[in-house]
Amino acid sequence: MSKPNAAGARSQLAILAACLVLGMSPWFSATVAAPAMIAEWHLPAASGPWFTMAVQLGFVAGTLVGSVFMLSDRWRAERLAGWSAALAGIATVLIAESVHSATGAIALRAVTGAALAGVYPPGIKLVAGWWRSHRGLAIGVLVGALTIGSASPHLVTAMAPHQDWRRVLLISAAAAFASAALFLFAVREGPYQAPSARVSMAGLRRVIVDRGVVLATAGYLGHMWELYAMWSWIALFWAAVASQHALPVVVSSVMAFLAVAVGAIGCVAAGLLADRFGRTTITMTAMAISGCCALGIGLAFRAAASPVVLGALTLIWGVSIVADSAQFSACVTELAPPEYVGTALTVQTCLGFLLTVVSIRAVPVWVSHWGWSYAFAPLAIGPLLGTIAMFKLRVSTYRSRLAGGLG
Repeated sequence: MSKPNAAGARSQLAILAACLVLGMSPWFSATVAAPAMIAEWHLPAASGPWFTMAVQLGFVAGTLVGSVFMLSDRWRAERLAGWSAALAGIATVLIAESVHSATGAIALRAVTGAALAGVYPPGIKLVAGWWRSHRGLAIGVLVGALTIGSASPHLVTAMAPHQDWRRVLLISAAAAFASAALFLFAVREGPYQAPSARVSMAGLRRVIVDRGVVLATAGYLGHMWELYAMWSWIALFWAAVASQHALPVVVSSVMAFLAVAVGAIGCVAAGLLADRFGRTTITMTAMAISGCCALGIGLAFRAAASPVVLGALTLIWGVSIVADSAQFSACVTELAPPEYVGTALTVQTCLGFLLTVVSIRAVPVWVSHWGWSYAFAPLAIGPLLGTIAMFKLRVSTYRSRLAGGLG
């Protein structure tokens, strides 16, 4: 198999990064628009979390179907991702233009999540097909793009806080359609792409019993317990900060955007460092930092720390909480059987996003019982357990041929 042209690999990475920035923008679009939707439709406040949880559940369903039928390894990844991005855009448009009830909107949010399950894992697989020696950095760039795409609805709201919520959704839908066009007409497979595999229960079994894949996935689960709960509720936390310090309302949207988008820096930096010092080292370090932030930010709020201090903690948390994400995926691309990389990634993301449903729903319960002083603290359990899993992976692979890449 020929080596990739360096310029071609870089250009494909840039295109794929653009695909994820645009394609993942529908993820939090209805979450950001939820307060206005609830007010217009006279819904109970408790319905708000479901606009996010429905996406998570839809994503889980999509990845489950993708895992069982091995869609990421059976179909051409760029076509699967392109048509999936288009479906996410269509579902988002329908919420803005054709739905007038919570039930319909939540159902379409689930469709959005299922569609995005066909965008993210194939995108990672496509990058792995172009990069081998600097794969951690390449996947880090791609996950960094995902964080910016996920943050973009907060930016739209911050720039025009009083605009019609439908416009936020339509802008996100347009971005998804642009992503679909790029996937279908500008993305191509790289020379390291493994050939498509047939649907095989034996192949699926090879993925789910491989010790390295299991440990990397366990680390990813610890990371995911924390990640989307923070991303989903940091805007509401900052609304409480704004109220505490008499700050403008727009501060909550600005800080939510920065908290998510700044993670792109962490993803790229972690990718550079992981390729040099090893993936387990970087993932354990990132989880240690993010876990401390989960514990500390509520205590700082309780002490009425200045917005500057809270802002610094938020940005450090934002950088560290997602910095390790790409490296869990990179581990799986290196540990899984080459012909089943797409399926291994899909299984990993399926389990991770299923867990996020629990932590996203739990945070408002913790807020009601303990207030913001302690509501984020239980999220630190995830990084602790994830660090243990990655340490075990480090030990188990220390003398293997992958020790240099994972160490």
